Amino acid sequence: MEERNHSSVTSFILLGLTSDTRLQLLLFMVFTFAYITTLLCNITLIVMICHSSRLHTPMDFFTGNLSFLDLWYSCVYTSKILLNCISEDKSTSFAGCAAQFFVSSGLACTESYLLAAMAYDRYVAISNPLLHAAAMTKKLCIGLVATSYLSGFANSTLIASYMFTPSFCDSNVIDDFFCDLLPLVKLSCDVTDSYQSLLYFILTFNTILPSALILRSYVSISVVILRMCSTEGQCKSFSTSATHLTTITLSYGSILFIYTQPSSSYVLERHKVVSALYMVVTPMLNPFIYSLRSQEVKEALKTLLKRQTAS
Repeated sequence: MEERNHSSVTSFILLGLTSDTRLQLLLFMVFTFAYITTLLCNITLIVMICHSSRLHTPMDFFTGNLSFLDLWYSCVYTSKILLNCISEDKSTSFAGCAAQFFVSSGLACTESYLLAAMAYDRYVAISNPLLHAAAMTKKLCIGLVATSYLSGFANSTLIASYMFTPSFCDSNVIDDFFCDLLPLVKLSCDVTDSYQSLLYFILTFNTILPSALILRSYVSISVVILRMCSTEGQCKSFSTSATHLTTITLSYGSILFIYTQPSSSYVLERHKVVSALYMVVTPMLNPFIYSLRSQEVKEALKTLLKRQTAS
């Protein structure tokens, strides 16, 4: 009996967002549009940042890396959703599930630390605009981005190794569209309360620490803005921070909603909707959020379009 309850699982079945065939077709069209838009917009933004001399500021460097992460998100998540909508085979291998979980948690952790670095950059830019370029050197920016990636995927390695160490029960059906922590924990046979608490602590730590850094930066930014004598200067400073705050709200709002709910109030359908919002919609919106409020990005886009038209 013990051997049967702890049978070896070699693959998982992802049920997806819905079992309704007509709704699957509608979702396929919606997510295809989101996927194409995400790829085009983020690639365009990265190309503009690389080739336009106007977009070689520290904030643009961080924005380009955020777009790069969004491209990864789309390849990991949206492509899997599209395949799940049109394919009759809903299965994924154990190794494939583990790889997806590792990459997805690594991207999420990396983005958390990257947003914290961007918040620090905003603080330096607003508190010392004349010394911004000298303070945020190229070496420091590269170091902050590299630290974000190393911290993100180091934590991802730890989380994935803990998550895929326990044995899974006879059921290998995941009622979700990707291999996430919550549904995987429900399938595990020997996940104790302390073990589960450890997993949640690791995830929470990777949210709370960057959140604390971001909060501290924006409290300092608010103090600096309120001390400004010029109303125009206050409005301009607030506008430059609004884009980053919007991205933070979308990212952290979704993550906190998904992972901070008590298990007693966990609702699978709600979890799916919020996860889709975070993993599909947010990467699509980020380029618009940053480009629409940046005059430099608009000018760079016009220049890029003129070059393409001339050629």
